Amino acid sequence: MKSELIVDVQPQEIAIALTEDDRLQEVAREKRNEDNFAVGNIYYGRVKKVMPALNAVFVDVGHEKEAFLHYLDLGSQFRTLQTYVTKAVSDRRRIPVITKTPRQPEVGKEGQIAEVLKVGDPILVQVSKEPINTKGPRLTAEISIAGRNIVLIPFTDGVMVSQKIKREAERQRLKQLMLSIKPQGFGIIIRTVAEDKRAAELDNELRLLMERWTQTVKTLQQKEPVSLVSEEMGRTLGIIRDVLSPDFTSIQINDKEIYEDVRHYLRLIAPESEKIVKLYKGAQPIFDHFDITRQMKTGLGRTVGFKHGGYLIIEKTEALFSIDVNSGSKKLFEDQEQNAFQFNMLAADELVHQLRLRDIGGIIIVDFIDMDDKGHQQQLYDYVRKLMERDRAKHNVLQLSKFGLMQITRQRVRPAVEVDVTEVCPTCGGKGKIQSSILFTDQIEEACAHMSSHHGRGLKLHLHPYVYAYVTHGWIASLAGKWRREYGVKVMENQALGMLEMRFYNEKGDILQHTEEHAPAKAEK
Repeated sequence: MKSELIVDVQPQEIAIALTEDDRLQEVAREKRNEDNFAVGNIYYGRVKKVMPALNAVFVDVGHEKEAFLHYLDLGSQFRTLQTYVTKAVSDRRRIPVITKTPRQPEVGKEGQIAEVLKVGDPILVQVSKEPINTKGPRLTAEISIAGRNIVLIPFTDGVMVSQKIKREAERQRLKQLMLSIKPQGFGIIIRTVAEDKRAAELDNELRLLMERWTQTVKTLQQKEPVSLVSEEMGRTLGIIRDVLSPDFTSIQINDKEIYEDVRHYLRLIAPESEKIVKLYKGAQPIFDHFDITRQMKTGLGRTVGFKHGGYLIIEKTEALFSIDVNSGSKKLFEDQEQNAFQFNMLAADELVHQLRLRDIGGIIIVDFIDMDDKGHQQQLYDYVRKLMERDRAKHNVLQLSKFGLMQITRQRVRPAVEVDVTEVCPTCGGKGKIQSSILFTDQIEEACAHMSSHHGRGLKLHLHPYVYAYVTHGWIASLAGKWRREYGVKVMENQALGMLEMRFYNEKGDILQHTEEHAPAKAEK
């Protein structure tokens, strides 16, 4: 299987697409130049409310909604962590040594949070679930620093090995290795990808994680509540860390700075993979070139088709996602039971693909086509479970109910991916009336003249593929050829744009605003 990572870097956000055998599997988006409260971020917060009924507190970490911390997420060594934090911020000249911090009584699993925290207490916390809908971030006080092969956990001493590493000899080798090199006062979780890794690789990564912990404490000593003290690596590096495997054939990036960051990171964690990182320099938008835009448009709508005319209808409510399976008008078999079974099996493939593609989490209810045969019901259940084995998110699949419903729960730590696959007319704003499209080419030419006079030649103009086809018709005698000769504007197609939308870029790839009085209205979103 061939896996590729496509990274589209834009001024406001970074979009990351993971493909397997050229089929889009995952999409992630990351806002730039702002704190997005990503999973793994560490904050120095302050307790705002104590809720005895919930056995939890609400913590101010800088988000518009207060973050939630439950008693069970404090961790057994919470009191020791609080002592360490107090010591660190009271003496900013030196970093406290964990082993010299007096051990405090452990926080038991049975207890009340009001006995541990009160309003106004400063607290070091880490995001375990990003803000979703109207809810603020979910927090944990069990701080961890994640790497590709291992996870470093301060204030513990044990070494745990992933259950997915089955060979007992390898489990013992890894455990003994980490016990021999880890510092006192730190615990280690050995991840599945560490299997068969050399001691030198694991030792180098441990050193990097220790440096990140030290830097976190240094930053903490310079901060006051409420503030960010350690930011999880960007979503791009995080995805690479979690999904990189020998199956990866390329990582395509359209930004020089991010390209260098990724190469540097791979040089540290997987030197043999550095050569697969490539800087995309094509004229066409990177998502268009690798067919990502089309797959997002066809695969992320309310209705999603699959083989032989079947389709899924995916609806989101406040409490859950509902997915309805339909066979359409086509029949594969005359026998209704066999026909329903075959369409349900085809739907299962697309269902699991959609869960991963949209990163749907929480409760999912799937209404399969009714089947009476208990054997068919069991085969469908087993098939869905087998397909879900490739899903990295924690999940649980239940047997079909007597109403033909399958219940799935899937770990939700980030908002589900939402892409609006419809297009609002950029000229009328969705009102239903626009001026004549025959005038649009005149507007484009006026905009080309205006932008050229203000920004010089060498600009790139992106247009919808249909408009692009019209203005490039005739090649030398085309409108696009005329604009290139007269204004130095190169015309390119962009599938992400609306029909009557245009977008100008300079030679550096920056989007240029063209909302001046005589430029076309609403040409730039």
